[in-house]
Amino acid sequence: MDLKILLPYKVFMNSIRVNRVTVDTNAGSYGFLRKRLDCVAALVPGILTYETESGVVHYVAIDEGVLIKTENEIQVSVRNAIGGADLGKLRETIDKEFKNLDENERIARSAVAKLESEFIQSIKKLRQEQ
Repeated sequence: MDLKILLPYKVFMNSIRVNRVTVDTNAGSYGFLRKRLDCVAALVPGILTYETESGVVHYVAIDEGVLIKTENEIQVSVRNAIGGADLGKLRETIDKEFKNLDENERIARSAVAKLESEFIQSIKKLRQEQ
């Protein structure tokens, strides 16, 4: 199978031949083999594991995203990915980096919602004055 990992701003990993892939989804951990049926899975922050055709196992920390398996291709589209470290460091990275990003996004969304609310109130006041 070919494995591709895509980020919003670049291709993280392009067409690596693999025997199997294991990921964490919102419904639990799933493994994908060549003859598995085509599917789509929602991914949660976790460790993506893949075994190359030479039998070497690799680990990639991934943020939330989507996995699409079609015939002999698996495409993973995630917000962030980190590879090249040992398994323990990747788990720490997920806990620190990806979950911290979620908290920052919540704060930013809250600030934007407040700005939108104030903007709408200002428009209402202008209409009432006219």
